[in-house]
Amino acid sequence: MMSMTGGSAPLFLYALRSVTEAAASAAYDWIGRGRKEDGDGAAVDAMRAQLNQLAIDGVVVIGEGEKDEAPALYSGERLGQAPDDMQLDIAVDPVEGTSYLANGMTNALAVIAVAPRGTMMDPGPAFYMEKLVVPPAARGKIDPTWSVERRLTALAQVLDKPIGELTVYVLEKPRHRGLVERIHQAGARVALYPAGDVAGALMAAIPESGIDCLMGTGGTPEGIMSACAVRALGGEFMGRLDPQLPTEQIAVQKAGLNTERWYAMDQMIKSQKVFFCATGITSGLLVGGVQRTSTHERLETLMVSGDSGERQTLVNWRPLGHGNQG
Repeated sequence: MMSMTGGSAPLFLYALRSVTEAAASAAYDWIGRGRKEDGDGAAVDAMRAQLNQLAIDGVVVIGEGEKDEAPALYSGERLGQAPDDMQLDIAVDPVEGTSYLANGMTNALAVIAVAPRGTMMDPGPAFYMEKLVVPPAARGKIDPTWSVERRLTALAQVLDKPIGELTVYVLEKPRHRGLVERIHQAGARVALYPAGDVAGALMAAIPESGIDCLMGTGGTPEGIMSACAVRALGGEFMGRLDPQLPTEQIAVQKAGLNTERWYAMDQMIKSQKVFFCATGITSGLLVGGVQRTSTHERLETLMVSGDSGERQTLVNWRPLGHGNQG
């Protein structure tokens, strides 16, 4: 059986790539058609089918779930061929950026992260999370409870650059107007994007990417997946459950979840043996999108291994009609 450690880890990562490639390929037909549910549904079906072909015993911890009213890839679903030595927690987002997909915009991704069974945080009914992501040099040196100005001052000192040269990735949402004002008042730049906080989190964790940190509230599923990748990259991810809708607030309260506590990355992802793959659906900050010719489709995937800390970007030219075998 394939193990997640040692010499088999790269083979497993390449097998995992087939899952996000399948989802990205299925979603491609829905780019720019204004029907995000159909695009997401196609990606869900393709990702689930491919996961069930892998030699794993996987349990979905972060999936489509109640928020997306999905019949597949829901929390608790068992997937794979079930060998005993590959018991995994799985976090998936078949289309990260469904609005991007529907509107033909950049930065739509198919994403998966896996970790050993029992090591991935289950946020229950919490759909939204406030996040702070910083690069490896700042790991352990920024307190998320500090003010925005103090965070940026400390980050500038760690990175040995003026605050005026820092760029903060923030989702362009009404809830972030105050945050954007505070960042500007501190003297830093803001990179605003309508969606795509997985890409933003990874860029914040990669030195010299052009993004120095990520701040603000985004999706909890995207947060857990990002935490896997950021841990593998050596950066720091911190999160606080931040329900946005009244129904979510009630559900989180009933579940007894603490919305004041900031969770450290090691509390959200308790193992370094994590694997992360993101395949571009539309071209964006991290990877290029799906392209098709009369004979082939081009798929570009970022792969990160927690065991080695390595990240690879693989471009796969796959013959049309090849199926989803990767």
